[in-house]
Amino acid sequence: MAGNRNSEMGDSPSSNVGHQQKRVYEVWRGGNKFFCGGRMIFGPDVASLFLTTFLIAAPAITFCVKIYLQIKNTSDLTSEFWFPVVVVGAVLTVLDLMFLLMTSGRDPGIVPRNLRPPEFDDTFDIPTPSMEWINGTTPHLKLPRTKDVVVNGQVVKVKFCDTCLLYRPPRTSHCSICNNCVERFDHHCPWVGQCIGTRNYRYFFMFILTSTTLCLYVFVFTCVSISERNVWKTISRDYLSDFLIIYCFIAVWFVGGLTAFHFYLICTNQTTYENFRYQYDKKGNPFNRGSCRNINETLCSSAPPSKNDFRAFVVEDEHMMVRSLTPNIADGILTPKEKIDLEMGSMRAEDDEGQLSYDPFYSVEDDAKGSSRTSIATVLNFQSISEEGMEEYVQSSHAGGRVGESTQRHITSDGTYTNKETNGRNHSQ
Repeated sequence: MAGNRNSEMGDSPSSNVGHQQKRVYEVWRGGNKFFCGGRMIFGPDVASLFLTTFLIAAPAITFCVKIYLQIKNTSDLTSEFWFPVVVVGAVLTVLDLMFLLMTSGRDPGIVPRNLRPPEFDDTFDIPTPSMEWINGTTPHLKLPRTKDVVVNGQVVKVKFCDTCLLYRPPRTSHCSICNNCVERFDHHCPWVGQCIGTRNYRYFFMFILTSTTLCLYVFVFTCVSISERNVWKTISRDYLSDFLIIYCFIAVWFVGGLTAFHFYLICTNQTTYENFRYQYDKKGNPFNRGSCRNINETLCSSAPPSKNDFRAFVVEDEHMMVRSLTPNIADGILTPKEKIDLEMGSMRAEDDEGQLSYDPFYSVEDDAKGSSRTSIATVLNFQSISEEGMEEYVQSSHAGGRVGESTQRHITSDGTYTNKETNGRNHSQ
């Protein structure tokens, strides 16, 4: 039985040494999706990218094809003027789709997560007035929920992330959709299927700016093409031009308003997340250095390099702990809550006082192995007890007489109970 139990738990780490070594993107613990061998990283809702592409490309291509056919087949439009219009419209469409792909398919600024919480000794030197301690996924570790850091002469609080097991750098937030901490987190955009952070914000702004320009471009030149002919006759018959005018008029209010809002955020050096939370209403913004410097910092400076090498090979010990050991043991033995704790890099245990305890120097891998051995021993011990049987005797007295009743309860190997009762007079006092 022990042999079967070991086979259910999966191969030991030593037996996986000969397996093919995996890359970081293959064992990534976030919700991202990777393409081209880890060279492109998307959010979990990457399917929305096809809808966005269609909403941009369909009206733009329709406009260019329509104007081109009118130039070729009719004399209503002069080619000297309208051929450049078609070329510029095609260029704007390509630029818009290119900025969309650059926004959606790159690392937004993901902070690499820790496999274990910070060292216990390091927490004593953390200056913080907070009295709230972390006791969820890291019980008894006594990590303060927040700590203070100084940014441009102002004190800024940073929070501890229970999922990534680290103190988030300033302006970093954890995205619940992608399940990653992202530097300078702005928001998670469902239209591009990706978080917007420090490494792709400028491309996102160029995407919405180009979309606004393209909407205005198609709207204006569609109106001009109608005005060069009989206006009322064209409006009543040219349904395609009518659709482009209505579509672009509605769309420009959305993307145009979004562009204006983000331009305001750039000038004040805020993020959407900070603005919606009224982060700097009661105190000054330590990151605001003036409109010109803010624009230069956001749009003109070089993007910081990624902190993740998704194509790098995973270290063997980390791979075994995160991918091989955890799922195999957790599927057969651990409870759902222990599975979560093991994934987070901490295991729950119960001390003598009935409270949850945590040993920061205890290896997660050793703890998981110990749990498996304990569970196997429990199963084997239960089997031996069931085969030998167990007898319980119950004494009861009834009014008017003394009757000794013995009940023999046998626990069979399948866990059921069988009772044998014998009644007799009790002659001993």
